[in-house]
Amino acid sequence: MQLINSEWTTTEEEVARKAFDIAYKREISSLIDSVRYKASNLAEIDDMWRLHDFLSVKRHEVDGRYDYHLPMLVFVFAGLVKDGWLSLNELEGLNTDKIAKIAALACM
Repeated sequence: MQLINSEWTTTEEEVARKAFDIAYKREISSLIDSVRYKASNLAEIDDMWRLHDFLSVKRHEVDGRYDYHLPMLVFVFAGLVKDGWLSLNELEGLNTDKIAKIAALACM
């Protein structure tokens, strides 16, 4: 994956960090709700192992998705927009070129 070599202003870095944190909190909150529901419906040992497998997959997904390195953020934000954890409106404050790239990548 090619990195986006563009400069980030201090304001853009602040907007990016806020948006990143918002998306992370949303996804984690949703995951916790899902785990609570699944855990409350455990009936047998196989259900517990399925929950364990589910958590292992989710941990891998979350750890891979939330990579806060400025050169990668355009790709990270595109994925978060595509998956519904972030809206383009929450990226206001980034320059229009970055927002356009994020929007285009989110449509792929």
